[in-house]
Amino acid sequence: MGSWIDVADGVLVRRYDELDLSVGLVVGSARCLVIDTGGDAGQGAELAAAVREVTPLPWSVVLTHAHFDHSFGTEAFTPCPVWAHDRCRTRLVAAGEGQREKWARHYRERGEHEIADRINAVRIALPDNLVDDRAVVDLGGRDVALLHFGPAHTDHDLVVHVPDAGVVFAGDLVEHGAPPQFGDAYPQEWPAALDAILALDAPIVLPGHGEPVDREFVRCQRAELAAVAELCRAVAAGTLTAEQAVARSPFPEPFTEET
Repeated sequence: MGSWIDVADGVLVRRYDELDLSVGLVVGSARCLVIDTGGDAGQGAELAAAVREVTPLPWSVVLTHAHFDHSFGTEAFTPCPVWAHDRCRTRLVAAGEGQREKWARHYRERGEHEIADRINAVRIALPDNLVDDRAVVDLGGRDVALLHFGPAHTDHDLVVHVPDAGVVFAGDLVEHGAPPQFGDAYPQEWPAALDAILALDAPIVLPGHGEPVDREFVRCQRAELAAVAELCRAVAAGTLTAEQAVARSPFPEPFTEET
């Protein structure tokens, strides 16, 4: 189960213990926008019911990226417009089944059979409103911008900017409470994406995992990611070994090794 945090007028984030996940809701006068949908149909259905406790308005969904914990609950909201970067759809088509098998196995090996069963039962809902670099969603009296700042955590991250509230939903471009995840990442380009988030000048930034943060937190994480980017360049140039780079990273070894 999750719980809502009000972060601005008509802007909420829902926090889950599982994976320390954060998903969002933006409410306008005519429509609402759900940001990410959780990791399985059960979590998606719980989120949909929680949204209905906040507002009866028709909803759209935006997926910040294709990783299972952000996208596998979408079926609970359909039929509705589902926004995402065009490569998010491509990734879900190419790797969605593999993600399902991987994470169902992960939870089963941990003895969490109920979660594994829910993931196995997921029917992956694909986005149908595809974004390249920018799109604007009109919620009625409130425009929300969907922005792609280049490869970073993935090659298809979308940022959700609510200008009138001073809020940015950053997806997994920003992580609070755990190091950034580099499995599908572009570490040398990632700092530039955080520069673009900072340039939006929003005082509230909502990570894909963890509690809401401020611009200073994003600046600090940007500096850490820039250090990793420099280490990656040094390894590519042959001036450092991979082992030396991992030892100098600001992040723990298991996370840095994914770069």
